[in-house]
Amino acid sequence: MDADTVLKIKPALTQYLHEFDGCFGRVTARQHLDTYVLGQLGELPRKSIEPIADAAGTPPRTLQEFLSLYRWDESAMRDRLQQLVARRDAHEHSVGILDETSFVKKGNKTACVQRQHCGAVGKMENCVVSVHLGYATPDFHTLLDGDLYLPKDTWHEDRSRCRAAGIPDDVVYRPKWQIGLEQIRRARANGIRFAWMTFDEGYGGKPPFLRGLDELGQNYVGEVPVDFRVWTQPPEVLYRQHARHRRGRARKLPRLKAKNNPPVEVRHVASYSPRFRREDWQTYHVKDGRKGPAVWRAKRILVWLRGEDGLPGAPHHLLVAYNVLEPEKVKYFISNGPQNTPVETLLLVALSRWKIERMFEDGKGELGLDHFEVRQFQSIQRHLILSCVSYLFLAEFHEAHRGEKSGADDLPGSHGDSVPGAGLGAGRPLLTSVSRIDQQAIDPNPGPQCQVPTLASETNAGSIACTRPVPERHAHVSVEGFVAL
Repeated sequence: MDADTVLKIKPALTQYLHEFDGCFGRVTARQHLDTYVLGQLGELPRKSIEPIADAAGTPPRTLQEFLSLYRWDESAMRDRLQQLVARRDAHEHSVGILDETSFVKKGNKTACVQRQHCGAVGKMENCVVSVHLGYATPDFHTLLDGDLYLPKDTWHEDRSRCRAAGIPDDVVYRPKWQIGLEQIRRARANGIRFAWMTFDEGYGGKPPFLRGLDELGQNYVGEVPVDFRVWTQPPEVLYRQHARHRRGRARKLPRLKAKNNPPVEVRHVASYSPRFRREDWQTYHVKDGRKGPAVWRAKRILVWLRGEDGLPGAPHHLLVAYNVLEPEKVKYFISNGPQNTPVETLLLVALSRWKIERMFEDGKGELGLDHFEVRQFQSIQRHLILSCVSYLFLAEFHEAHRGEKSGADDLPGSHGDSVPGAGLGAGRPLLTSVSRIDQQAIDPNPGPQCQVPTLASETNAGSIACTRPVPERHAHVSVEGFVAL
């Protein structure tokens, strides 16, 4: 953003930043908010503290103290930001997206740094990882939250190292899925409503995380790993004793019947399940981009997950999908959506996860999300929240001043495409009004589940489209009309 543009947006920025006045106890600290956000929005090649301070004529030491020493409430700032989104950017088709990003760092003094997988470079690297919650509607997206991930072995168990990096004693190791679940709860408490949540297998593969979303009543479509286990038929559950035991303690009830088949991996369901094979593959023309049409094939069945008590819970959708150009890369998704949710809706929600990657790309490329050169825990946390504040202003300003839209076709694709995509037809809503799964309509004790082979190779899952000839039902789905894919 050049200097002329910054001057044009400054009145709107000043009005926007006044929304956060209550997060500061002193005027001097509040003044530095303008400096920091304006620096992130400017055209500086490097948006760390020193270049931002030099451009504003402020001593760098003062801006460093703004992040590390000044008394202001970054948690209240995050809450206020989410309340603004809930009030001004609510949408009935909103999607929440949970993901993590990483920042390469040198040395071992930066809070939470360790050698671990770094998505930014695609390999093991010395880096810091943060978990983020994004928010997307058909024509708008922004970051809502961000938290540092505290590694267990190298940081949590070394409290002296934590104190040296400014990590409070009450900040302890939490798995990333727990951080993400807390972020979702915070956003909902601040008035954010997600029609759907989506996430990758790092979160979808954690049953406690899925149960947490179920308890919140939050619909989701999440990717799961190939070894995620489900029942394709609900196992029989015993609710009373069928024989009197004279010795020993009485057996717990309810419990699974002893002769039930165990849950099976989703890749084996896709390869061998008779119920899955009876379903027809459906072909979806997702969009037309500069690299040609994006076509996916998908099918789904209802499955049952093992609950915390070992018993089957409510039925869930198992969606299996792959891009026709890469049939060997099969993806598996679990959803607790209503039973009558269309397959295309599940697919579109699942494919909307790239949107948060776009947020990370914009945040790092435009706002300096990865340019922080501070080491203390509080300073990094404050930088993450300030970056969300800058991102929301940029997103809202862009939406308000981009002019009359010709339609969803102008929205970029996952590779920056903006070529018009195929429409869904007749203005059919993708998120239709649907009811919850009717569990009473499902036989709780059907016949035994068909046992699938246990030695199927993972590559067999990639050839599921060739199991038998089936009639195809082609559907033209415009993802751009849903969440700006």
